[in-house]
Amino acid sequence: MPDPRFPFGSFEFSIATTLIIFVNLYLGVFASSLRDPVAQQHLDRVLKLPGQNFDVNFAHYSGYVTVNEKYGRALFYWFVEAVEDPQSKPLLLRLNGGPGCSSIAYGMAEEIGPFHIKPDGKTLYLNPYSWNQVANILFLDSPAGVGYSYSNTSSDLLNNGDKKTAADSLAFLLNWFERFPQYKGRDFYITGESYAGHYVPQLSQAIVRYNQVTKDEKINLRSYMVGNALTDDYHDHLGLFQFMWAAGLISDQTYKKLNLLCDFESFIHSSVACDKMEDIAAKELGNIDPYSIFTPSCSANVSQSNLLPKRKHRVGRVSEKYDPCTETHSTVYFNLPEVQKALHVSPEFAPARWETCSEVVNINWKDSPRTVLDIYKELIRSGLHLWVFSGDTDAVIPVTSTRYSIDALKLPTVKPWGAWYDDGQVGGWTQEYAGLTFVVVRGAGHEVPLHKPKQALTLVKAFLSGTPMPTLQLVSDS
Repeated sequence: MPDPRFPFGSFEFSIATTLIIFVNLYLGVFASSLRDPVAQQHLDRVLKLPGQNFDVNFAHYSGYVTVNEKYGRALFYWFVEAVEDPQSKPLLLRLNGGPGCSSIAYGMAEEIGPFHIKPDGKTLYLNPYSWNQVANILFLDSPAGVGYSYSNTSSDLLNNGDKKTAADSLAFLLNWFERFPQYKGRDFYITGESYAGHYVPQLSQAIVRYNQVTKDEKINLRSYMVGNALTDDYHDHLGLFQFMWAAGLISDQTYKKLNLLCDFESFIHSSVACDKMEDIAAKELGNIDPYSIFTPSCSANVSQSNLLPKRKHRVGRVSEKYDPCTETHSTVYFNLPEVQKALHVSPEFAPARWETCSEVVNINWKDSPRTVLDIYKELIRSGLHLWVFSGDTDAVIPVTSTRYSIDALKLPTVKPWGAWYDDGQVGGWTQEYAGLTFVVVRGAGHEVPLHKPKQALTLVKAFLSGTPMPTLQLVSDS
C-alpha cells in the first residue's frame, strides 16, 4: 500500500493538503498566464534607482508574484541578472531568516547584492564583490508580512510558520518561472543564513518531492548552501553556550545554567526559565554585537536586527569600510517613496513603515521543527551535495554549533580538515564529507559576505562550480 501521507520537511502533509497545494499552484500559474507573464517581466524591469549615480551593465527586475489567489498573498522579489553573459550563468535564490527578516534588507543591501547603501541613507554604491559576478541572483522576501511582501488576509500574518513558508516559496518559484521562462531548466541553487537554515533545506526538499511527483523540470535544483544556520536546536544550543563561554563572554555559572535550562529547548518557542537565563547571558555580554563579537557595535538606536527571536539585541552591521550601522541605512532608503516607486511597490499594499524584520511575523511564528538534519540525510541520499559554511566570530549560531550538527550526521570524511587560502592568506578551514562540504570563513561574523566579502565570493565560486576551496599554491624556486 502506498503511504497515505506526503511528508514535507519535518512535518507531514495529507494527500488532500498536497492536492490542494498543487491545485493552488496550477491555478496561480494559470492566472498569471492570463495576464501575460512575459509582458509582466518587462513591466518589472527596474530602469534606475534613486541615489544611483553610476551605470550598470546588467538588467534587474522587481515586483510581486501571487502565491495564493484566494487569500491575496503575494511575495516581493528583486532579481538581478549576472554582470556578464547571464544566459550561461546559473540562477541563485537568496533567502534570509529571522524568522521575519527581509532578504532585500540583508542579502541585497548589505551582503551579496550589487547595490549597497551609503550612511546618508539615500545614495548607493556598487558592491565590488557582488555575487552577480558569477550568478543571476533572485532575492525573495518570505513569508507574507516580510519586507514588501503582503497578504490581503490580515490573519495570514499571525499564522506564519515553516510549512506555510515552504509551500508559498514553492508556489512563488513555479509562478516566477512562468514570468521568466528563459530561466526554466537553468542550473538552480539556493543559499541563505541564520533561520534560513530551516527555509533552505525545507524548500529544497519541497522542490525535490514536487519534481518527483509531477516530473516537472522547470526547477533544476543542483544544491544548496547555508551559513551560520539554525539546524538542530539541541546541537545549536550546546555549541552556542560553549562558544560564548570559551570566548570569555559569559561566566562559568551562567554557562552551566544555560546548558541546564536551555539545551533541550526550542530556539523559537523556549521556556520562561530559558528566556530568563538568556537575558542574564545577554547582560553579561554587554554592549557588543553578538553577530560579530570582535567588531564595534552600532551606537545608533537601531529598531530591528537580523537575529533569531529570543535575543533582541539592538545592534547594527558593515560597508565600504567597516560600518556597523548598515541596517539603519537600509531602513531609511527603503522607506523613501521614490525608492518604492522605482521598485514597483504598489502604494495599495506598501507597509505603513518598511522594516528590516517584522516583529508581527516573528512573535506569531507557529511551527518550527527542532531539527532539519533529517532533511539533510534525505537530500544527500537523493544525490545532492550540500554546502554549509560558518563565520567564526558569530555568537548567534556559532561555528561550534554547526560542527556539532554536522557531526550528528555521521558522514564519512572524504577530505580531512585543512586550511583554504585567499591571495596567499588563510581564508579559513574546510572539510569534505560524503555528500557535504563544510567551510569556515576566518574572521567573519553571522553575515559572512558582510564582514568578509572577498572571501565570500571565493566561497560561492567554489560552491557553484562544485570544486574544493582553494589551497595554497607553492611557487617553485626554479
